Order: sequence, then C-alpha cells, then structure tokens
Amino acid sequence: MHDARATGNELLRVAMAETGETAESLAGKVGVDPKTAGRWVTPGRVPHARHRIAVARVLGREVGDLWPEVVRPREPDWFRPWAQTERDATSLRSFQASVVPGLLQTPEYAHAVLSSGPLAGDEVEGYVAARLERQAAVFGRARPPLAVFVVDEAALRRGDPEVMHPQLDHLIAMAGRPCVMVHVLPLRAGFHPGQAGAFVIASRDGAADLGYIDDQAEGKITRDVAPLWRVWDTVRSVALPRDQSIQFLKAREWLR
Repeated sequence: MHDARATGNELLRVAMAETGETAESLAGKVGVDPKTAGRWVTPGRVPHARHRIAVARVLGREVGDLWPEVVRPREPDWFRPWAQTERDATSLRSFQASVVPGLLQTPEYAHAVLSSGPLAGDEVEGYVAARLERQAAVFGRARPPLAVFVVDEAALRRGDPEVMHPQLDHLIAMAGRPCVMVHVLPLRAGFHPGQAGAFVIASRDGAADLGYIDDQAEGKITRDVAPLWRVWDTVRSVALPRDQSIQFLKAREWLR
C-alpha cells in the first residue's frame, strides 16, 4: 500500500530503488532518452500516458500505484447499472465483433481502444482504471461467474503488434481458467447475425436474464433477451471449440 499523500515522483523513486532500476536502465527498457527518464523523478513531472503504462510494467506495478494523482476511476453514469449486473451475475455470455471484450482487455489494449475515441487524453487513464476494476470485481470474486466469450477474428486482427501480442497472451491465460471460455469466430465462417453488433447476456440467481447492447452513443440494458439468445446460439455454433481457439490464438499467423 502506498501513502496516499505521496506524489508520483516519490512513489516512482521508491519502486525504482526496490527493483534496482536506474534512470538509465529504465530508459532502455521503456525506449526513451535517459534524460527523459531522469526528469520523471523530478517534482511536478509526469510521463506521457503510454510511458506510464510501460514504466509500470517494467517495475511490476499498476499505474495507479505510481501516479495515483492522475488515475481516477471513471465510467459513464449510464454504464453503472450494467457494471453492477456483471458483479451479480452467475454467468456472462459475451459476443464482440470489433474489439476484445472489456473484461478481457490488458491495460495497454484498453488504453489504445479508449484513446481512439472522443475522450480527452487526461480522461483515458481513469477509464482504463475503471475497466480494470470491473475485471477485478467479476473475476476476483470467491465464486466468479461462468464467463463465455465469442470474439470475431476481425477484432483480433486490429491493433499494433506490440499491443496485440500481450493481449493475445492474456486471452490465452484467461481461457485457461476453469470459469472462462474464449471462442474465436473465424473469418471463414462468413456472414453471421452477430455482425449487427456486440451484446452480453447476464444470468442471475432468482432473477430474469438481462441483456446489454452497445452502440455509438451509449449502451442499454434490455429484458427482451430472446432475440439475443437466438443470435448467441448461432455465433457460438460457428465459433471454434475452446481448444482450437487457444491454438488459434497461439499461432496468431497474421502477426508474423
């Protein structure tokens, strides 16, 4: 636990000392000039967002552990009811056609996705932090839900290799958990009804299923889940089995 009153500069110095990193060694691993890394431990200096992520990874810390003053978890008001539904769910079934599902995203991937939208640069970190908190709330439970994900191959092909390689490694690691199943829907499957848009179905003990549908403006929760179940049955049936999906993610031939 860090002292909430400590600045990022002090926390960074402590983390560097504990891991034996110097400004020169850190600069080499992050890919910046040593003078730039040296300025990061100067009061009032905060690295660029992409460098904060890289430094945190090198030091084995979370970005919020090093720069708590710049990471304030944020999520849209309209999304909060669904976040609570995720935490209450006994099972989640998610289909995504264009991006990796939020519950399976690495910090770097989430940062890249959120940076491509309308958010201001200083807002992105907070939304990334909120996304990671969602993941912890769902998968960190004593009894996590059964989570089944179908991801279109197109989503796996989109992104810089330096971001996608760790992201695909993370998908493989998550797919190895007993409660998580990841299925790739290959391009060769052709057209399918899931192309109409991403959705999630949440099942809860003693309550009716709920669906979540995303669009360009905001997501919405629906109780009319019968159409979603029909689409789910289709996309799940044409997706690769679990073991073949993992092999597909390991091969990642399009990134070679």
